[in-house]
Amino acid sequence: MSASTDTGLVWFRHDLRVLDHPALTAATQNHSSVRAIYLLCPQQLDEHIIAPIRRQYLRLALDELSRNLAALGIPLDIVDAGHFSKVPTTLATYCQQHDIAQVYAHREFLVDEMQRDLRCSEQNIPLTLLSDALILPEQALKPDGKPYQVFTPFSKRCRQWLAQHFPQCLPKPYVKADKLILKPSVCPVFGEERDAGDWPVKESAVLDAMRQFCRERAHRYKEERDFPDLAGTSKLSPALALGLVSARQCLARLQMEAGEEIWDAKTGAGCWFNELLWREFYRHIAFHFPRIVRGHAFQTHTDQLRWQGSDTDFAAWCEGRTGFPIVDAAMRQLKQTGWMHNRLRMIVASFLCKDLHLDWRRGEAYFLSTLIDADFASNNGGWQWAASTGTDAAPYFRIFNPTSQSQRFDPNGNFIRRFLPELAHCSDKDIHAPMPQANYPAPRIDHAQAREISLSMFAELKAS
Repeated sequence: MSASTDTGLVWFRHDLRVLDHPALTAATQNHSSVRAIYLLCPQQLDEHIIAPIRRQYLRLALDELSRNLAALGIPLDIVDAGHFSKVPTTLATYCQQHDIAQVYAHREFLVDEMQRDLRCSEQNIPLTLLSDALILPEQALKPDGKPYQVFTPFSKRCRQWLAQHFPQCLPKPYVKADKLILKPSVCPVFGEERDAGDWPVKESAVLDAMRQFCRERAHRYKEERDFPDLAGTSKLSPALALGLVSARQCLARLQMEAGEEIWDAKTGAGCWFNELLWREFYRHIAFHFPRIVRGHAFQTHTDQLRWQGSDTDFAAWCEGRTGFPIVDAAMRQLKQTGWMHNRLRMIVASFLCKDLHLDWRRGEAYFLSTLIDADFASNNGGWQWAASTGTDAAPYFRIFNPTSQSQRFDPNGNFIRRFLPELAHCSDKDIHAPMPQANYPAPRIDHAQAREISLSMFAELKAS
């Protein structure tokens, strides 16, 4: 399309970067004048119980985006739309005020966001939605046109598609020489915040961290990713959740560093590639099975499970005082840092559902309210996997033993000691199941008994 003299608008959502940004690229190519907007909805953040640390990370990311866009001669307007339902009318008013010819944004796949975009079209907003996912849900379908419900065939289909359509990353948009130097916008504080300063927010710093992981640690990912005391994971999840880096950029850099190894899931690079595909899979599920967005189990019959856990047990789990060191250390890591290692997420989720017999939705909500990287689709998928209610669900009789998990993945107790200093004096053997002591609680439950109760819960459901 030839360049025109009208104004294009880039609507930023979960894509707060300037590199590899299809909507920004299209706007700069098709229009001589470009503006950008971010529609802030504090009400939606409150309803979705977004964590204070994630709120600050989002605010800092918007400030950084504003600076990067200003350097390109593009002003970013951060507009408080108030209620989420007001977004279409707010955007329509903005477009009229600034004589916007076309709005560019990236397609989103949760039901509320899709309905919002539909209402924008009904408001006659000239909205162009572009693809910004590694693989779109529409493209990853079974041969009969139905959506996948199991990860393994989904990932196989994705790899086949990517082998023929490997993603190409877009460069930074062209800087228009006639633009004046702009003063960046500053995002206002919206709600309670918590310090997110330990996480890189500058686009250049995020890219450096991603490149360093692919270059120096990805080849060890398969061997080290399950050990919370090692720096075995990328820790890019907060940046991916806000779109400070794209999955395409991650995959392109991974191939640059690892070459053909990425296609073999038995290698470290191939294993990390698989984790990127898990991220895509859970978006695929949220798009094709929107009931999970409304609080329902993917396996609908499991909505009838009778969760019998108590509020006091839930409080003990949240506060890291269950009497199981690996669980308590993990929950304190979350409380202190706003992040939790992925292996530990599986352990504490299994413990909540299968040992304390508490509804997985309570854990899902707590993670949303505390995690800096909380992504609805991935968070929901992980919790339903642990509860045996979701896709690729662990069989209901596969129940993590927290003590053996601790012995296997924190063998020397180094992680436990870091977050449970009251157990620092314990031996490497005893730290996984210490004797009762004054400054650390006794186990709240007997794991063997709790396991039998879980089995009976599912057996009762199966028989009904």
